[in-house]
Amino acid sequence: MLHLRSLREGLPLFRTLGSEVRIRILEVIAKNGPIHMAAISSAVGITDGALTPHIKALRQCGLISIEVASGAHGVQKVCRIKEDRILVETQPEGGEHSVFESEIGVGQYTAYEVYPTCGLATSKHLIGAVDDPRHFASPERTQAGILWFGSGYVEYMLSNFLAASQELEEIQISMELGSEAPGSAEDWPSDIHFHINGHALGYWTSPADFGAAQGVYNPSWWFRHWNQYGLYKLLSVNRSGTFIDGIKISDVRIGELGIAPGASVTFRLSVPETAKNVGGLTIFGRSFGNYHQDIKIRMLYQNRTNARR
Repeated sequence: MLHLRSLREGLPLFRTLGSEVRIRILEVIAKNGPIHMAAISSAVGITDGALTPHIKALRQCGLISIEVASGAHGVQKVCRIKEDRILVETQPEGGEHSVFESEIGVGQYTAYEVYPTCGLATSKHLIGAVDDPRHFASPERTQAGILWFGSGYVEYMLSNFLAASQELEEIQISMELGSEAPGSAEDWPSDIHFHINGHALGYWTSPADFGAAQGVYNPSWWFRHWNQYGLYKLLSVNRSGTFIDGIKISDVRIGELGIAPGASVTFRLSVPETAKNVGGLTIFGRSFGNYHQDIKIRMLYQNRTNARR
C-alpha cells in the first residue's frame, strides 16, 4: 500500500494519474503482470518509444517496479504492480493535530513467545540457528532487520511522551508484514492479530509468504527461496474504531486503550494457534523487503482545551 500523509504529498502521484494512457497501462500490468514492456505497448496501442516516459513516471511514483529478465530474445524489462492500494490522509500536516513520530527496529521487542519455523537476521547474517526459539533472546536481536515465526507473538514497548495537558486522538502504526511458510509460498494465508495494552484490536489476513520476486532491500547474501517481501500495512485506532488501510476491522476506540500521559504502551503482533489461518508471521525491517522502514508509530494528539468532546 502507498501511504500519503497529506494531499500535498500526493501531488506528484495525482499528476501522474491524470492520464488516460497511464491508467490503461496500469490496468494492463495489473491484469497480465509481470509483463514485458513490448507486450504493454501492444496492448495499449502505442509505440515502445511513446511508452517509455509513461513507464518512467509510474515507476518514479512507486506504483510499478521494473526488473531485468533474460529471455529468448535477449534481456527484456518486465513490469509489475508494486502497490495494490493507495491511502491518502486528508488532514493536513500542521493542522488541527500535533504529531509525535517514532520508529522501532523489528528486533527491539520486549516480550515474545514463538514457535518454529522461526528465526531472525541482521543485514549481515542470521542470528544463531533457524527454527530455534532460544535465539530470540540473543542480545544481537536488537539489530535484526527481519524476524519470522510459525505461531506465537512478539511485543514491543511504544514511546509515550504525552503531557498531562494533551489528549491522544489517534495512533497509527505502519509496518511491512507477510506470512511465514517453510521457504516461501504464494498461497499461504495467515491471520495476524494486533493488540495494544492487552486489548484485542482485530486481525488482518496475510495472503502469502511472498517469494516469487526478490525483495528490493534484501541484502545480497539473503536466501533467494526464503521470505522476500511483505505488504505495507497501516493500523490505526481513533475515535471511530480500529482500521487496517482505512478499512474498519473492529469497534475498539482510542479511548478504550488506556493510553494516558505517563502510562506504558505495549503493541503485540501474534498468530495464535486458535486462528482460522495459522500461517505464521514475517516482519520486515528497513534492510529487508520492499519498504525502507522498520515499525513506524505516529501519535496524533490535541491540547485538552481543544479536543473534541
